[in-house]
Amino acid sequence: MSNHHDVVIIGGGNAGVSLAARLRRYGVKDIALIEPKDHHLYQPLFSHIAGGRAEVKEAIRSQSSVTPKGVAWIKDKAVDVDTTANAVLLATGRTVSYQHLVVCPGLQYQWDAVPGLAEAVHSPYGASHYEFELAPKAWSLLRSVRSGTVIFTMPSGPIKCGGASQKPMYLACDYWREQGVLDNIRVVMVQPYPTVFGVPEVDRELERIIAGYGIELRTNSELVAVDPVGRQATLRNIVTGTTEDLAYDVLNAVPPQSAPDWLAATDLPAPGRQDGLNRQDGFGRQDGFVEVDTETLRHVRFANIWSLGDAAATTNSKAGGALRKQTKVLARNLVAARRGKPPVMKYNGYSVCPFTVSRTTVVFAEFDHRYRPMPTIPRVPTWKESRLSWWVDRIMFPKVYWHMILKGRA
Repeated sequence: MSNHHDVVIIGGGNAGVSLAARLRRYGVKDIALIEPKDHHLYQPLFSHIAGGRAEVKEAIRSQSSVTPKGVAWIKDKAVDVDTTANAVLLATGRTVSYQHLVVCPGLQYQWDAVPGLAEAVHSPYGASHYEFELAPKAWSLLRSVRSGTVIFTMPSGPIKCGGASQKPMYLACDYWREQGVLDNIRVVMVQPYPTVFGVPEVDRELERIIAGYGIELRTNSELVAVDPVGRQATLRNIVTGTTEDLAYDVLNAVPPQSAPDWLAATDLPAPGRQDGLNRQDGFGRQDGFVEVDTETLRHVRFANIWSLGDAAATTNSKAGGALRKQTKVLARNLVAARRGKPPVMKYNGYSVCPFTVSRTTVVFAEFDHRYRPMPTIPRVPTWKESRLSWWVDRIMFPKVYWHMILKGRA
């Protein structure tokens, strides 16, 4: 296998595969994709698996089956980027050089950032639907609850599709209501921000649904420690600094997340950046993420390096809907750059989050990087609870993902 390619892409997830496919369609022939894993996962279905509305097999394919034809799959892990030599160092010791580099390795989970959390989610009383292997366990635990306290948590800072942290909670509540046991269960949602999501129209609709289920919403709060043996979660109010120990029967926790350590150690992030972005401007600090022009997705200091998706220091909510828009922009701009031309497209900060608020309905949030509504169809209030939106999210989107997005056609 050649150790030089016109375009090298780090990461074989949604961003890497869909971008590689689109670049092939635009005439780029020599592309290499660096991805160590054997399997490719459709992460939006994890919530449905944890809520008993999807099967595991629907969310997984082999990496070889989704890698576009003509793209060289390098089954290895990137561990460093030498911007002077235009080369990527791999875990096996090999190097791969490039004309253009696209960095999209996703986020890493920081289980150890919350004492006791790793042990808790692997105990008989805990799970996390953000891990593919733990999502089925989450449903096994949730469907067995008939009384007691169930806690759902979301961390502060950057996170993959923050709204996804809430979805299994709504699915479980609807199931418990069907089973006639919801009134016997105390449901607590721990949310680190001032409101349930951040878009006023969406907040009002979710607050209505939360009240209907009788969920205790703890805003401005986060999980800071877990006692997996005693089954106690320590919550801290971010505003007041006060803490509370809350006993639980089931804990479904989303881990803190960050840019991969190896990426943060390169010279691709902004030097010494410490913005502490607020909820309206993005999900948390941008330390360690690839410093790009947020519109063109080209690196600010290295003209032949690009980034999109979770690892890029953009200010939008990190989600697949945002990524789909970014892929088109980056592909067009990279092709233009290869021809010696300036970027031709700009990313507008769009993102989307479908909230599965019952077993048959969805609240569809479309918004920009400042959490202002940005509906695909103007004047259509997609943030209203809808059965049609459930069909779009649960039935249509997975088909579009496997058959169009990963083929560079959507």
